[in-house]
Amino acid sequence: MKKTSTRLADGRELLYYDSRDDAVRDAVDRRPLDAVSTTVEIRHDPLLGDAVAVASHRQGRIHHPPADECPLCPSRDGRLTEIPAADYDVAVFENRFPSLAGGAGRCEVVCFTPDHDASFADLSEDQAALVLEVWTDRTAELAVLPHVRQVFCFENRGAEIGVTLQHPHGQIYAYPFVTPRTELMLRSLAAHRAGTGRNLFDDLVEREREDRVRVVLEGVHWIAFVPYAAHWPYEVHLHPGQRVPDLLALDEAARTEFPQIYLELLRRFDRIFGRSDTRTPYIAAWHQAPFAGTNDVNRDDFALHLELFTIRRTSGKLKFLAGSESGMSVFINDVPPEAAAERLREVASE
Repeated sequence: MKKTSTRLADGRELLYYDSRDDAVRDAVDRRPLDAVSTTVEIRHDPLLGDAVAVASHRQGRIHHPPADECPLCPSRDGRLTEIPAADYDVAVFENRFPSLAGGAGRCEVVCFTPDHDASFADLSEDQAALVLEVWTDRTAELAVLPHVRQVFCFENRGAEIGVTLQHPHGQIYAYPFVTPRTELMLRSLAAHRAGTGRNLFDDLVEREREDRVRVVLEGVHWIAFVPYAAHWPYEVHLHPGQRVPDLLALDEAARTEFPQIYLELLRRFDRIFGRSDTRTPYIAAWHQAPFAGTNDVNRDDFALHLELFTIRRTSGKLKFLAGSESGMSVFINDVPPEAAAERLREVASE
């Protein structure tokens, strides 16, 4: 993998990641851009103990542009975009409308492919492997920033999820705090360790491996299953066979097998509802152990895993977060996890 760092016209960092070592990325951003101005403020909720990012500048972000005005496509035929090059393998740049910025963190956009009409599921195994290397490299670089405590790589896909740009891309958030979801996991880990002397993630994965009923897919180095208490209609957790705290710690065998397993999962998600003309909206989220300032946390107890879920509960119907979910954080799942796992096994590639 070759990495080339450059700057956009407004000073934001842009990185090209290429599978070929002889790739040359010297195109210059010729757009007349003003310097980025952000108004990010982190406020702490004294009742819930969590944090809220207030980012009013995001009201002006680009919203569902036509395909010929997509800012994530390469710059071609006189049309200038966020990517000055006429082509790329994977491109990463600082978000022009970040939810976190400066001492309040950092937000990056990851463009998986120059093909506007593709999706992650359309990537080859080599392309997916390159994206994994990019996630790993960005995690390593962001984790050492003095104000960053947690790095979150994720993809939102589909207008139903709230995506405003249809080009296949993901994002990376570098938080200046440990997120509430991770704090809950860490508390559960500590309580389980204190009560049993064992690791909670290991016990959960072993339970699913023994029960089998919720296992969707298993390779030599990865296992994917619907969790026993799944929150979403179709939700899969993907774990490496060997527990590691973050992407940096994955061994070569797990990296090699990942594209096969992950691409198959994504393609099954697109077949869940039996329609070939639409793509299933989803969120894919990497859970990694916190980094800086975690002396009170045993990082080795945490288990890197990817959570993949859709808000669609059946063809043409969405799972809305209504009163119980939004008001009390109590999820009500319309699809039994065992039924979801069975359906995901039924739509396996031939």
